[in-house]
Amino acid sequence: MLNAVKQARAAFSLLNSQEVVNRANRPVHIGLVSASAAGYAEMEDFFVPRDLARQERVRLMGMVHRAGDPDSPPDVDLVIYEEGIPAAKGTYTFYGNDPAATVERILDGNDDIHLALARHFAPFRKPVVDRIIQAVARENAIFAIATALPDVIPNLMELPWALGEWASDMAFLTANQVRMAFQIAAVCGKQVGLTHQKAEILSIGAGAFGWRAIARELVGKIPLGGGLIPKGAIAYAGTVVVGKVLERVHHAEMGYTHAERRGIYQQALERGRQVAAALIPGTRES
Repeated sequence: MLNAVKQARAAFSLLNSQEVVNRANRPVHIGLVSASAAGYAEMEDFFVPRDLARQERVRLMGMVHRAGDPDSPPDVDLVIYEEGIPAAKGTYTFYGNDPAATVERILDGNDDIHLALARHFAPFRKPVVDRIIQAVARENAIFAIATALPDVIPNLMELPWALGEWASDMAFLTANQVRMAFQIAAVCGKQVGLTHQKAEILSIGAGAFGWRAIARELVGKIPLGGGLIPKGAIAYAGTVVVGKVLERVHHAEMGYTHAERRGIYQQALERGRQVAAALIPGTRES
């Protein structure tokens, strides 16, 4: 236990909540191109809804610019064209009948501003949180499998930060979930960091012991590496549940019932099995 605590401290020392805050709070300037005032208004109302508080709407409208406006900045982060106008290379089209498709295409090409887009503009929030959860869950599945059988995945460069000998599976997986908690809080406009998120972090740490014990038992009982898939799947599913609960708390200020959490876990476990199986060459899920 003492060794586990030391490893957890080492893992947590690599977490930089201020970096997350800085990335989320950086301004993102969006340039709009339309053939009519009505077209501009439609795009503006999507990215900056009219039901926002006046001060917040004014703040966000300062980052959304119509083409040709005299106060527009010389450079913007994104250029979005009204549907029907040919979009230049490196720009995006606003699909009025399917704006969610516009959001997904923007996110596919702009990893560096995901947090900021979600923090400032509500239409990006849930898609970005979903991507954060899925990415961290996959990273944890990779690490859980790699610590059980390092030869399966010799290259851990996919993981977000350098690993040392201290990085046991529990230390890494727990710290990675805390990193996820920082990101979700940041995009939801909440305070970020170990001090501000004590309750969330304590619940993450407590949960880690439970699902890690289950994973160990499975690996021990299933011969010839067959337990690797359940081990990776449990790491994946446990991370998804943590992420979904955090998202719910930040958005609705309430958690899920036990039955709801179980349902989320079961769905994530099935997806986790598929992810884990794909990570292990020559291994079939039984």
